[in-house]
Amino acid sequence: MEIGFLGLGIMGKAMSMNLIKKGFKVTVWNRTLSRCDELVEMGASVGETPAAVVKKCKITIAMVSDPAAALSVVFDKDGVLEEISSGKGYVDMSTVDPETSSKISEAITSKGGSFVEAPVSGSKQPAEAALLVILAAGDKALYEEAIPAFNAMGKKSFYLGPIGNGARMKLVVNMIMGRYAHCSFLATSLNPKMRQYSNLLMSDCHLGAIATPMFKGKGPNMIKSNFSPAFPLKHQQKDMRLALALGDENAVSMPIAAAANEVKKSETPALPISLSSTASHSSFCALITDVTQFEMSSKIRSRT
Repeated sequence: MEIGFLGLGIMGKAMSMNLIKKGFKVTVWNRTLSRCDELVEMGASVGETPAAVVKKCKITIAMVSDPAAALSVVFDKDGVLEEISSGKGYVDMSTVDPETSSKISEAITSKGGSFVEAPVSGSKQPAEAALLVILAAGDKALYEEAIPAFNAMGKKSFYLGPIGNGARMKLVVNMIMGRYAHCSFLATSLNPKMRQYSNLLMSDCHLGAIATPMFKGKGPNMIKSNFSPAFPLKHQQKDMRLALALGDENAVSMPIAAAANEVKKSETPALPISLSSTASHSSFCALITDVTQFEMSSKIRSRT
């Protein structure tokens, strides 16, 4: 089976590489076409437009940054909608809100195509190791047809029924992750005088009730001040914002998530980095560390 793949960012690049490694023929597209070069070296073909990819492939997967990009790749000139037709499937693995997913689904099915939303749980390392968790909803037949591709990119896939359920589940997962990440970053920087005992903090967290793979994976990097990007902060803040909108839609109050979202979207010009559109998830950890240590030092100075 030949798979089309649209979007070669941090996640899409790793996911499409895993498809190639598992023996799939893959045709790729990215807005900046030079990003396709590494995939071509692995054996991929390049489509000049999303429409060209869809025309060539029975199933096309998209992994783009946000709802605006997801809509653009479908509805813009030379987009998916120009070539989707009966017998072709479109799988959007981007993290978007249910309304965006529904709009795409209606457009695809109106042209005779089939549609599945399949956002993923996991960031750069799980994507590279093919350990993503895939939260799918929509056309059941297309989901089953796409399972071999899902298996090449992830460790488990779930079918959640009608369109919108996959998007909702992903937003809930990322809301929990965003809140947990915030608390984890604070914990590692809470007391600079205790940093020599940071490894003991890691051990305690791993052995106790709060043990999670996320803290196990990111904790050592926090201690070493290794803030290389794995998940762009602008994308996490976007997910928190969409999760809060989902809470509003269902009349569910989420004050802790709202507070975490405010921190993630704020800017702090007095410090070395700000939470701008180019900051990474790991940069947030660096910022929290700097803020905490700055505030604690200021308090200590004010008392002397």
